[in-house]
Amino acid sequence: MYSTKPESAVNGFLFLGSAGEFANFSQEQRKAIAEFCVAKVNGRKPVIIGTASCSTTEAIALTQHASDIGADAVMIVNPYYALMSDERLYNHYKSIADAVAIPQLLYNFPALTGQNLSVELIGRLADNCANIVGIKDTVDCISHIRQVITEVKGRHPNFLVFCGFDEYALDTLLLGGDGVIPATSNFAPEITCGIYQAFLDKDMVAVQALLRRLAVLSKIYTLEVPFTGLI
Repeated sequence: MYSTKPESAVNGFLFLGSAGEFANFSQEQRKAIAEFCVAKVNGRKPVIIGTASCSTTEAIALTQHASDIGADAVMIVNPYYALMSDERLYNHYKSIADAVAIPQLLYNFPALTGQNLSVELIGRLADNCANIVGIKDTVDCISHIRQVITEVKGRHPNFLVFCGFDEYALDTLLLGGDGVIPATSNFAPEITCGIYQAFLDKDMVAVQALLRRLAVLSKIYTLEVPFTGLI
């Protein structure tokens, strides 16, 4: 479970992801935000910084900066304007992985990028880039998450598979995934963190109650589009 609320029971923090509105800041602003957040957390829990860019060169620069300031990992969504072949996507991600040794998470969000990261591409990157250590799979289709778990994590047991949509947290865990990186954890971390802990405790009564709360809470994403402060 990842959040931006330091007093909660989350296992780590993600900054400059989708809810962090990364695409609306300049490179200088993104670096300043990353520096502030890493310093504020001050090693208390792992920090992931979003370093995505449509430019491979800029993504490398942001990833190097995150590494230099002490982030624990980065998360990188694929370029989101021009549609690219799997080969070009592979070269984009491999170039970043080769340039900066920091652990890297792929970020698949086809509803916003217009392009899905195929299971074959994810597997190829996991096979050939030791520092590509996992994925946040924000897909409204549990079968894609299932395939990543069975086909990629099946070959690489330490490959981390997080879902991005809150309501797939339990499904991901039951299938053998590692958890969820939910936007709702910014203001209600007790719900998804509670689901995770109840799963570990095999307390399905608690899981059911929390899932029902989450089902209502998830409506927040449709109240305003986008649900962040974008204008």
